[in-house]
Amino acid sequence: MKKLPVISLLTATTLLIGCASTREAVRPSAPDGKAVVGDPSKTGFEEDLDDYNVRIADPIEPVNRVTFWINHQLYRYALRPISKGYEFIVPEKGRQAVYNAFENVKFPVRFANNLLQANFPRAGQELGKFLVNTTAGVAGLGRPAEHISWLADVPAADSGQTFAFWGIPNGCYLVLPILGPTTLRDGVGLAGDYLLNPITWCGFIWGGYGWFIAIPAANTMRALPAQMDVYDAATRESLDRYLAARTSYIQFRNEINARAHKNTQENQ
Repeated sequence: MKKLPVISLLTATTLLIGCASTREAVRPSAPDGKAVVGDPSKTGFEEDLDDYNVRIADPIEPVNRVTFWINHQLYRYALRPISKGYEFIVPEKGRQAVYNAFENVKFPVRFANNLLQANFPRAGQELGKFLVNTTAGVAGLGRPAEHISWLADVPAADSGQTFAFWGIPNGCYLVLPILGPTTLRDGVGLAGDYLLNPITWCGFIWGGYGWFIAIPAANTMRALPAQMDVYDAATRESLDRYLAARTSYIQFRNEINARAHKNTQENQ
């Protein structure tokens, strides 16, 4: 019974969306009017501070900072050691196969949101990728679709992205327990993605508490190493981890929202 809280913790992190990017990787313009970062006339310490100047409402920053600190301790003392253990025990090819399979299963999330964004060509690509990977890739363990130019590197779509496409603003910035950085808009979108994800359906289809734990825990485990790497890259050398994570998250979301909007317009 003592193991149950740990397993539950892993299950909760299945929904982890704190996938912030490094500042070097994502420095977008303001695609949905939120990010204005940096000033070429400033250098050194002033420029570092300007890099955190992302315009996003954060009315409960003190509460968010407490939650962020608690999350950081969980990442440092619980999730990171678990992640390292997983990498040590499971060979890289095995980890990649598990990762591929779970990503393949998430097809309904991407397909439905492309349809909701009226991006029908992208939805068609998602369908084609799913069919190829499910068949030739043996239930998605492999990714042969990546060797087909029309199906390679298809960007993911999610409910938060769809809400942005519909013109719904970010709302306020939030730091959720375990789940990490998000906004009010993306937080609601996260619930939509959860319901669309077949992994969620396992417990309802087969019943039993074990199904609600085992499959989501496996899904969490396969994503954990990458999530920890992203978190470290965004915050390791920052002046303020909280501001760095907030900036990176908003920049990352602005970037993918802008690309999705542009792609939909080009396909219409």
